[in-house]
Amino acid sequence: MGKTNPRKKARFRRKLRIRKKVFGTGERPRLSVFRSNRYVVAQLINDEKGVTIVSASSMEGDIRNAPDSEGGKCAAAKSVGKLIADRAREKGIEQVVFDRGGYLYHGRVKALAEGAREGGLVF
Repeated sequence: MGKTNPRKKARFRRKLRIRKKVFGTGERPRLSVFRSNRYVVAQLINDEKGVTIVSASSMEGDIRNAPDSEGGKCAAAKSVGKLIADRAREKGIEQVVFDRGGYLYHGRVKALAEGAREGGLVF
């Protein structure tokens, strides 16, 4: 695997450990979170078919240029959570399984989850 940041390796191991237990179906897809240093990406994934149902990102123009994203990255993550909840409800999805992707449930990951709950998703 070469020289890799030990924190990345540890996150990858946590991610694999979580993925063994968390599985998304068509009725209850997996809400997967990816967090970079700058952006947050959320996807609803049907693991039975291996298909992404809906996705939302803080890279989208709606969130990037929104005045409420002036609160920083946490505010943008909360907006992503609300956006993915709206898109999921349009597809008829109300319940999901939350996959934090090996990240701690703190900061932007927590803000995204709270935004999704405020938007109407149940998990």
